[in-house]
Amino acid sequence: MPRLMTYNVHGCVGVDGKLDVDRIATVIGQSRPDVVALQELDVGRARSGRVDQAHEIASRLGMRFHFNSAFQVEEEQYGDAVLTTLPERLVKVGPLPTIPRSRLERRGALWMAVEADGAQFQVINTHLGLVPMEQRLQVERLLGPEWLAHPELQGPTVLMGDFNATSRYAAYRALTGRLRDVQRGPDGKRIRRRRTIRTFPSRAPILRLDHMFVSPEIDVLSVHAPDGPLARMASDHLPLVVDIRVNPGG
Repeated sequence: MPRLMTYNVHGCVGVDGKLDVDRIATVIGQSRPDVVALQELDVGRARSGRVDQAHEIASRLGMRFHFNSAFQVEEEQYGDAVLTTLPERLVKVGPLPTIPRSRLERRGALWMAVEADGAQFQVINTHLGLVPMEQRLQVERLLGPEWLAHPELQGPTVLMGDFNATSRYAAYRALTGRLRDVQRGPDGKRIRRRRTIRTFPSRAPILRLDHMFVSPEIDVLSVHAPDGPLARMASDHLPLVVDIRVNPGG
């Protein structure tokens, strides 16, 4: 029964303005996830003391990791990572499109194959842009042959990250045409008697921007967002934590 987490760590800068990698690692460690998708990591950037945040967080947690640089200027990088304690294989990293001739922040995705309880499942971590038009371009790429329709991507699949989109956005609706939101039933409707989990802003969450989408071979056992004092302070997002069961046969 793997436990998954997606967490926008905001460059490890909390809502108090303090840069603190240890605090982020502690928030993650308290949930004991097997796979963690992180967004907004600094690697070698002057603003964060030239620290490789992906490496430092993984080291503190005793996890292996793969990092994808969404953009790089000389030695400074910024992007996303997947950390895990499970057997894993990096399949692919790559950029996502943006609006031509715009100055919007570049985005990317990272795909790993992970094994748990004798079954393999695919994990894709991403961070979409802020502009709906840009999001539609990025989701079209994710749904296409480079990612979710790739011939090697078969069987149990999890797409997770910060999508900067609520359920009202076209990007969200396009993704749920292929995969199921873990906070929705098979019919796409909210599960009765289950509280909607919101993750942004961390101090008083009112929006669902961080999502996890799964293929039919994955059962969702529980969903929650750690919301203790440390989690509310460490980043402007709360982590989203999901327990799953992988059924390769569907």
